[in-house]
Amino acid sequence: MLVTSLKNGFKKGLETTWMLAKIVIPVYFFVTFLGHTPVLDFMAKIFEPFMNFFNLPGEAAIVLVMGNMLNIYAAIGAIKALSLTPFEVTVIALMLSFSHSLFMETAVVKKLNVSASKVVLMRLSLMILAGFIYGTLIGGVTL
Repeated sequence: MLVTSLKNGFKKGLETTWMLAKIVIPVYFFVTFLGHTPVLDFMAKIFEPFMNFFNLPGEAAIVLVMGNMLNIYAAIGAIKALSLTPFEVTVIALMLSFSHSLFMETAVVKKLNVSASKVVLMRLSLMILAGFIYGTLIGGVTL
């Protein structure tokens, strides 16, 4: 019984690793590629005023877009490709904990006969509020 459980656990672990790798690795390479072109710098400059609201660099916007449009694992791949500080990663993680995978999860909400627009508005509002409170008001102060 123990051997069977170990085999099943190992197999499921490999399957999960493969599933996540199929998302994280391509996003990592895509964002790394963008970093070697003027595109990422251009995007960073456009989003910098908005991202400053959260005490984040402009290029962190790509992480939020990936996390909200695709999923958390795409955001992880994007984070890995950028040079973000632990504080910046924490702010992004907090923000994405409220708002991620918007398309997929909104489809689920619609099936439950809940107002999709209200749910999306609430999730985005909480993301912005949490990012502002932690990123700007707390500003990385450690206790």
